[in-house]
Amino acid sequence: MSILTLAWKSLLNRRGTALLTVFSIALSVMLLIGVERLRTETRASFASTIAGTDLIVGARTAPIQLLLYSVFRLGHATNTLSWDAYQAIAGHPSIAWTIPLSLGDSHRGYPVLGTTLDYFQHYRYGRGRELVLADGAPFADRFDAVLGAEVARMLGYRLEDAIVIAHGAADVAFARHESHPFRVVGILAPTGTPVDRTVHVTLEGLEAIHVGWETGVPRPGATLTPAQASEQRLAPTAITAVLVGLHSRIATFQVQRAVNEYRPEPLTAILPGVALAELWSLVRIGEQALLLVSAFVVLVGLFGLLTVLLASLNERRREMAILRSVGARPVHVLALILGEALVLLVLGLLVGLVLLDAAMLVAGALMQSGFGIAIVPGALSGTELSLLALILAVGLLIGLIPAYRAYRLSLADGLSVRI
Repeated sequence: MSILTLAWKSLLNRRGTALLTVFSIALSVMLLIGVERLRTETRASFASTIAGTDLIVGARTAPIQLLLYSVFRLGHATNTLSWDAYQAIAGHPSIAWTIPLSLGDSHRGYPVLGTTLDYFQHYRYGRGRELVLADGAPFADRFDAVLGAEVARMLGYRLEDAIVIAHGAADVAFARHESHPFRVVGILAPTGTPVDRTVHVTLEGLEAIHVGWETGVPRPGATLTPAQASEQRLAPTAITAVLVGLHSRIATFQVQRAVNEYRPEPLTAILPGVALAELWSLVRIGEQALLLVSAFVVLVGLFGLLTVLLASLNERRREMAILRSVGARPVHVLALILGEALVLLVLGLLVGLVLLDAAMLVAGALMQSGFGIAIVPGALSGTELSLLALILAVGLLIGLIPAYRAYRLSLADGLSVRI
């Protein structure tokens, strides 16, 4: 009979304790691999939020802050850039396309983005994927709105529904532009990015509803009627940021320098990839802390394995004596205890991975809708395989302690004279 078969039968005789040990190791493995996968998928989700954009231009500010409010809709711009500055940037000979962005308003907790049809034509995410309309069409009128997938799903909107935009981030009654509702003409397919949580409207419509709201509240007699807002030609006076695509990436630093040295007003041009790298350098300490905590949890689970094996040794001296009487050597006893540790570890790893996949199936949709992070069951990455191999190796090293103790006890019992 092989050592592993004997170890399996021995564990079956102590199935209650063995199951608890396996479950303890499984929970530890699920936590460690889950944290690693969450870290990886979070970084991938952030990196895939914007693609194909060579530069992001905004008023003079920190690169990370510009990235956060223009792409991730986090925080608020401390200043804006003028429409004249935008036109000057768009007219640069090295620039192929631009997407103006105007942020600051909201609708029932979701950010409102004023933009143009170029947004639907040039915006890319993931590996160069285009925005796709699941229903309806892009803007055709200045008071048209296109909703992100999450906005439509969570608020229950359909095509032709009317929505009212609130002035600023607080959606309160006195700050709503109720006299100028927008009409839902399109709903975007899910992207797993902040686009899903955004209400898209036209720049002209956004400008029209803000006439007379310069102080943050409507001035009597200064606002436009719906008829006036529909008829007047209104160009934006200022926007929040600009996404820029170049004819050739060779000109990236040349255009960046030209924007940063723009004399009429202070501007900042950033490379999205560089800003993302800076952002991750700030949160790396948090990532490492999470992994460290998970590693300690795994270590606690492995010490549970050690405790169980050590506690059973004195109770199993009769079992070891019987094995010795049928020809087993002390080294066989050592191999038996190591075999039991190996079986418990492998079962713990497998059960932990199954529990992790089950947790991802249950919580994946919630993570996608709540945080825009796509976590789905899949093949193990190289890092995850390395972590599992490390757990197995450390577990076997810890298993050597009770195995060596059983070896010594078996050897002593075999040499002692019993009357």
